[in-house]
Amino acid sequence: MLDVLEIMKRIPHRYPFLLVDRILEVNKEEQTIKGLKNVTINEEFFQGHFQGHPIMPGVLIVEGMAQCLGVLVMDGIEGKVPYFVGVEKAKFKTPVRPGDQVIYEVGVEKIKRNFVKAQGKAYIDGKLAAEANFTFCIMDK
Repeated sequence: MLDVLEIMKRIPHRYPFLLVDRILEVNKEEQTIKGLKNVTINEEFFQGHFQGHPIMPGVLIVEGMAQCLGVLVMDGIEGKVPYFVGVEKAKFKTPVRPGDQVIYEVGVEKIKRNFVKAQGKAYIDGKLAAEANFTFCIMDK
């Protein structure tokens, strides 16, 4: 397990844009990672998304998956930053609301030079909330 301080050593994201609270599992051999985000009503995005019916924006759920992947891939890499370059096949099945605990499960599909292709899923109480394929590029700061 990695706590938020260890996560911040590996990726550059900080409040209010750090969307992973803890890493639950890392399998370097299979290139998979499982992370957790506790969603609270205090999140800044709930002020406007949506008033009287707060739900976590889907793009932030995908960003959380990508941040988990960054934790996996950026381990031991100094002076570089993972940049999001593409999202494909994003689907949103269940709204994420205050009080939910999002479990991200992400796996690397392919690494070619400095490009990483992956697929991710987000679950709420064991139910699929979102899924997407995405690509990021590891570049100099």
